[in-house]
Amino acid sequence: MFFYLSYLLLLWSAVNAIPPPPVVQCNTTFCTLYNSYGVWNDRKPCDFLNVTYPKTEQDVRFAVAFANKHNLKLQVISRFSHTIPKLACPHSNSFLISTLNYNSAIEIDKPNLAVTVDAGVGLRQLIDKVEEAGLSLVAAPYWEGVTIAGLISTGAHGSSWWGKGGAVHDHVIGISLVVPATESQGFAKIIRVGPKDPLLNAAKVSLGKLGVISKVKLSLEPAFKRIITYNFTNDDHIEDMFIDHGKEYEFGDITWYPSRHTAVYRYDKRVPLDVNGDGVFDFIGFQDNSIVVSQSTRAAEKALEKSRNVNGKCLLANSFVGYKKLVGNGLKKGLIFTGYPVIGYQGKMQTSGSCLYSPAARIDSSCSWDPRINGLLFYESTAIFPASKFGDFIRDLKKLRDLNPDNFCGVDIYNGFLIRFIKASEAYLGQSEDSVVVDFNYYRANDPSTPRLNQDVWEEVEQMAFFKYKAKPHWAKNRNLAFIDVRSKYPNLGKFLEAKKKLDPENMFSSEWSDEILLGKGEVKADGCALEGQCICTEDRHCSPGNGYFCRQGLVFTEAKVCRYSTTPSSASYIY
Repeated sequence: MFFYLSYLLLLWSAVNAIPPPPVVQCNTTFCTLYNSYGVWNDRKPCDFLNVTYPKTEQDVRFAVAFANKHNLKLQVISRFSHTIPKLACPHSNSFLISTLNYNSAIEIDKPNLAVTVDAGVGLRQLIDKVEEAGLSLVAAPYWEGVTIAGLISTGAHGSSWWGKGGAVHDHVIGISLVVPATESQGFAKIIRVGPKDPLLNAAKVSLGKLGVISKVKLSLEPAFKRIITYNFTNDDHIEDMFIDHGKEYEFGDITWYPSRHTAVYRYDKRVPLDVNGDGVFDFIGFQDNSIVVSQSTRAAEKALEKSRNVNGKCLLANSFVGYKKLVGNGLKKGLIFTGYPVIGYQGKMQTSGSCLYSPAARIDSSCSWDPRINGLLFYESTAIFPASKFGDFIRDLKKLRDLNPDNFCGVDIYNGFLIRFIKASEAYLGQSEDSVVVDFNYYRANDPSTPRLNQDVWEEVEQMAFFKYKAKPHWAKNRNLAFIDVRSKYPNLGKFLEAKKKLDPENMFSSEWSDEILLGKGEVKADGCALEGQCICTEDRHCSPGNGYFCRQGLVFTEAKVCRYSTTPSSASYIY
């Protein structure tokens, strides 16, 4: 009930947010890169030599030339650095380019329905400019705190099987890259990749490993509005209904709360501009949270974890789902939700993130995961399934859920399972077939050696997704175990690596993470490594036997190897 009352308090509170902390912090010796959550998924720092902040494309070229001339590794980061894995973390002897200040140019070509932007332009900045010109960007992720180059590099997406699909990179029609060059060429050069250039399929989702993106050109459409209704109903037959839902609604998605036996179908279509309505989608998870409320919520959940109070988690889950239903999940007509349907302009209905942009006149609220406030600390897993396999995955999840539905309450506090639709892509590191994407967030302790409540359940869900059903991982999310054997899941990975060899023959843009994932170095096991998803347990020591967690097989997917709590452990230990 506390969670529910806290959000009701927020509904009537006028608070202003602290600006996000800088992701790069330097001293006289070295610099450290953080992500926006304040902690990488391996809990280790990311240190490097120095950072530069270019303002123009020529500044970017000079920075690449400097790194090339001095044999330095080079990585690029955006303003907020939202990746969970260490995709942008450079080698310790690396030089880093931040696009924080490279965000001024937005050139709209209205007759040709296109826009060209600097790499560091923020998504909200772009959307507002495009809408002012009477146009709309069709695809965008739900979170607007990303830059254009960052979101296409990692395969960020919304939800759609219609048209060009919900992945932003499939709306890219041109990219400019700054890549290493010979001494006679000034050690760096700018290349323009057009819509008919085979390199575009490599550059559209590049993970920052081909060069520095300097410009992105996106296709647009004439402005339109959308009409949205959320249907909170039971989850019967969700495994059979998802395909029809994706086909019927251009921007439809489904949120599934398994412990509540509840599915929320988003009925979401476009309507003409002359349809009355000026609604807004301001997703409640991305709104300002009072610092006191965020800290109190975190303290309450920590107490429930420590006492192994599953019933308490279920009360929170029930309150959270009830509150979302009450306020239309953040849909608003004016300042509040007053009922369905909600109609509004595309630029106000697709993506949100108001906690980033509120005026900082007072400093009593922030995004709930701001690392400075000791608020929420969570990880996110995202699995991308061929549409043909997704129904069977849901059937298996229901079998696991039905063994004890209360075990799933923890994920329902964090928005349950968000199910979205992605169309087949020509991008080498995109999806090779029409796909269904599932995101779920979950609690993590501040101490990496502390297991989670129902640790085994969520490890089984992950392993079921990535190993039984061969789901692909989202490049900017997930724990390291999700990337095991990822090379075999992308049939065009070889073409991507050929493009990398052509543009970056000396591997200037490689990192420890990319070497491990793309080149297949393999997992390294140590005591407790399974708790953080750095390995799959094969011995009890990979879990936390001192806290009563031992390596055991899965309950439904019996090939899974998970860390399960037991007060009476057997004397046997799994050793494979």
